[in-house]
Parts: sequence; structure tokens; C-alpha cells
Amino acid sequence: MNPWIRICALDDIPRLGARVATLGGEAIAVFRTEDNAVFALHDRCPHKGGPLSQGIVHGRSVTCPLHGWRIGLDNGRAEAPDEGAASCLAVKVEGGDVYLRAAAAACTA
Repeated sequence: MNPWIRICALDDIPRLGARVATLGGEAIAVFRTEDNAVFALHDRCPHKGGPLSQGIVHGRSVTCPLHGWRIGLDNGRAEAPDEGAASCLAVKVEGGDVYLRAAAAACTA
């Protein structure tokens, strides 16, 4: 069984933006940075559950649209002084397509 699930084409995710996918009934925010790096987090801010997919992407972080928490895209952690983390998932780009790992494997950071 292939552990990777195709989500979309890389070009379907705007630079400095996100696209929401569903994996196992969970909303997953898939982000694309200015330099085409791709990251995946559960689409819930650790603070109040805000939709991270609607936040502003800058560098390797996203700012939650509800209360301005900055969350690291590579590890899901809130930047100090805030505390908490959004779960991140393994993601890869291959042949212009974006894939999420089907198993509950987390990203490495």
C-alpha cells in the first residue's frame, strides 16, 4: 500500500497561501511559501482553534487570523511568548504534485 496520498498540484496552492484538504475526516491546511516549500498542519490554531489556512504566510510561519499567533510551518509550534503547537504532517512534492503521508506520521523538525 502506498503511504502517500495525492492532494493537489503544487500550482493549485497560491504562493504565500494555503489550500485545505481532508485526511481521515480532519481538515489539513497545506501551505506554500514564497520559495515553493510546502508544509501541512492540522487546520486549527492551538490557541482558540482558528483556521490557520486563512492566515497570512510569511517566511516559514503563518499568522492565525483570529488572534495573531505565529505558528511555525516546519514544526507547528507557536512562537514565543505564546505556547502550544498545531499538529504537522509529512508532506512532499513530486512531479509537480503535493502528497500527504496517509499514516499518522508527523513531520520532522
